[in-house]
Amino acid sequence: MTIEVNVSSIYVRDQDEALDFYVNKLGFQVHTDARNGDYRWLTVQASGQTSFQLGLLKPGSPLHDAATAATLQQMVAKGAMPALVLAVDDCRAMYETLAARGVEFTQEPVDRYGAVDAGFRDPSGNGWKMIESRKSRGGRTA
Repeated sequence: MTIEVNVSSIYVRDQDEALDFYVNKLGFQVHTDARNGDYRWLTVQASGQTSFQLGLLKPGSPLHDAATAATLQQMVAKGAMPALVLAVDDCRAMYETLAARGVEFTQEPVDRYGAVDAGFRDPSGNGWKMIESRKSRGGRTA
């Protein structure tokens, strides 16, 4: 018997804006884009990844009342949600690629704890760490 995480979601203020960022700037691919009335189930996948999807969900009906949706959007915009992590082979090269595509970084690549990492936020305020795997640097993975 197996078990695996298939989808994890983040809140975004505007799904079209988020879709543009994740597809055109980060290079993700659309997995699912389905609507049911006002509700939109939108997921993307990192290029080459097949078993995991990132949901781009807008707080609101039918899951949240208006006050809760507004609070969630404010928390995301302030960077209060936990950071997400992208694993990359070459952090400095990916930094250059993404910066050229218009990704605004909050931290340039730095050597830290035996790896290289950088930080950025999506248009909604979700924080990302981009970490070069130790394996690609010839060391052991964490």
